[in-house]
Amino acid sequence: MLITGAELADGRVRDVRVRGGTVDAVEPTNAGLDADAGERVVDARGRHLLPGAVDAHVHFREPGASHKETWTSGSRGAAAGGVTTVVDQPNTSPPTVDGDAFDEKADLAAPSLVDYGINGGVTADWDPESLFERPLFALGEVFLADSTGEMGIALDLFEEALAEAAARDVPVTVHAEDETLFDESALDGDLGGVGTAANADAWSAYRTAEAEAAAVERALDAGAESDAQVHVAHTSTPEGIDAVVEAREGATGDAPPTCEVTPHHLFLSREDAGRLGTFGRMNPPLRSEERRAGVFRRLRDGDVDVVATDHAPHTVAEKRRGLVDAPSGVPGVETLYPLLLESVRKGNLSLECVRDVVAANPASIFGIEGKGRIEPGADADLVLVDMTNPREIEAGALHGAADWTPFEGLLGVFPELTTVRGEVVYERDPVTGAESFGEPAGRNVRER
Repeated sequence: MLITGAELADGRVRDVRVRGGTVDAVEPTNAGLDADAGERVVDARGRHLLPGAVDAHVHFREPGASHKETWTSGSRGAAAGGVTTVVDQPNTSPPTVDGDAFDEKADLAAPSLVDYGINGGVTADWDPESLFERPLFALGEVFLADSTGEMGIALDLFEEALAEAAARDVPVTVHAEDETLFDESALDGDLGGVGTAANADAWSAYRTAEAEAAAVERALDAGAESDAQVHVAHTSTPEGIDAVVEAREGATGDAPPTCEVTPHHLFLSREDAGRLGTFGRMNPPLRSEERRAGVFRRLRDGDVDVVATDHAPHTVAEKRRGLVDAPSGVPGVETLYPLLLESVRKGNLSLECVRDVVAANPASIFGIEGKGRIEPGADADLVLVDMTNPREIEAGALHGAADWTPFEGLLGVFPELTTVRGEVVYERDPVTGAESFGEPAGRNVRER
């Protein structure tokens, strides 16, 4: 495949040739990259070519909850959104806490259209020996405080997991909330309703910002003592991000701590509670508009390492159960790139910033060979977008199993073409809107 006249994130206009699953050449347009006989040529004039996104935080729900999502449906959404690598979390059923559970999930991932990593979990009965015998991506999302019930662990077990991971040079992703600082009084009263602002906002009042900041500090301290590579998942507050930045600046080892934020914490706040109702329940919860704006500024200013989705789909019926009984989580893998690219289009972020936080940085932080960049020898994970042609986000037009989105009605810049190691896994005709998907092309990024 030869892609001609594409503008890269840094503004250079280039022709890009793909051969054998990798980028073969990146040359100035009209510098001599002529099409070979029978080679597909993509005229990309007026469009941007970006590296495929690495979503370091998804829950594709298999095994155990395929009514919410499957590797087929989840990877279709990823491909249609320009995500070419996903990292699946361990809180499935059974949880991925031993070698047998890892193998079961790996078998289920075979239909994936996109490349993937599989994280291992840490519980009281986890089996690190059999887990680490597998091509494990990382440990985590490790719940340092109770978040979803059975996956929450105490500090001593967390420290044990850090030591095991450090000995094997495996990253650890942490969900940091200190449940002792939750405000139980916020859940007093009648919370059964789905749509009222007061009921929806109670979850944010319950899981306080102070609970996150305290747990982040604890995780960073434990990580520094163990020399483990600690990545703090879905930081939702400026205070949490600042703690990671301070620890990073003072780090002396080879793997300073890093953090990620989610699109829902970047683009939604407690002011959206009335619109979302129980569909806006997630952990960590939505924060004040002031804190949301502070998180966005830190992304813009370069303090945030990664944007990942914490894609956690549930059915409409499940989310309508009422605030206390509804499960936490929102879908988001398909809207990661589109929402951030719309921020670029509006002038709120640079395209290079977006490229880095969704592609280059996660590939570098987690040591994913060949990903996150467009240069000779890199995997041909490519996304072609028209930055002048945003469209409204509609649940019915998305491709995952969840038939709802918290971003309904917002604008996003969606891909026209997505390739994984040179294979076209998604294509949309810019004129007719007709879509097509390729064959499953995904493989475990730790098995190269």
